[in-house]
Amino acid sequence: MTITDPALIDPELLRFFLAVAETRNFTAAAARLGSRQSAVSQKIARLETQLDRRLFIRDTHSVTLTVQGATLLPYARDVLTASLRFGHFVQGRQMRGRVRFGISEDFALAGLTGVLSAFRRQHADIELELTIGLSGFLHEYYDAGRLDVIFAKRQKNSPRGRTVWRESLVWIGPANIYPDPDKPLPLILYPPPSITRTLALDALTAAGREWKIVCTSSSVNGLRAGALAGLGIIPHSRRLIPAGLAVIPFSPDLPELGEIEFVVLGGEEEGSPAAALAASLLQDADRLSAAADNLPAG
Repeated sequence: MTITDPALIDPELLRFFLAVAETRNFTAAAARLGSRQSAVSQKIARLETQLDRRLFIRDTHSVTLTVQGATLLPYARDVLTASLRFGHFVQGRQMRGRVRFGISEDFALAGLTGVLSAFRRQHADIELELTIGLSGFLHEYYDAGRLDVIFAKRQKNSPRGRTVWRESLVWIGPANIYPDPDKPLPLILYPPPSITRTLALDALTAAGREWKIVCTSSSVNGLRAGALAGLGIIPHSRRLIPAGLAVIPFSPDLPELGEIEFVVLGGEEEGSPAAALAASLLQDADRLSAAADNLPAG
């Protein structure tokens, strides 16, 4: 029998639905939930039966939301947020306090709004103080006690932080640009202590490639403007390429830059507002990653 009263929908089913909707993968959703893939499939089937609606289109290669599934998504988030806050109220443990949070400049346009909005819905009484900047500066501020949690690139040769994901660094510039191998490589870089800058200069030095810095900017938009003006090329995260720029095709004249890691640092004190934010960032890593993938193409 179809259940039409929304009050009779088990929030647990919505939690499983949300995990699949955000990861677009039943296996990844099971891992996030600490469950089995078969259990996730059963929960989704049960929810679809109760709602008398198909929520996902699933084949061997992908999982996508139907129109009905996409319509349900914001309501599911609201229900779960309300349920969580009500549970905290009943148990007398609504979390309060302030978190000084720093996030890498790279993510200012890639999923930050959605992740922080979700956190604020769950923890309305936690005050967020946000700093957006270069990863190198964020590490310095954290070490100086000026930030409680940071989401940034891992420092070179440092074991600190909980890894969210890894990805490759690439050389980017306007389409169809080919640096002259007989001239110093014109570089557009973040200022020190940029982690990407350090990795790029170390790679060029190790390869014996001459270079010169033609533009320095502490913002993504500044780097982009310099590249679009034809001043030079940028070492950059592959999945966070600014609009209008593209990966420069492989050339033996350009050294490989290797991988970078994005990590969450801080929030180790269990039960603290900082720990709640760190847990939220780790849980929503897939949303940040998907947002990075969906940035306008270069």
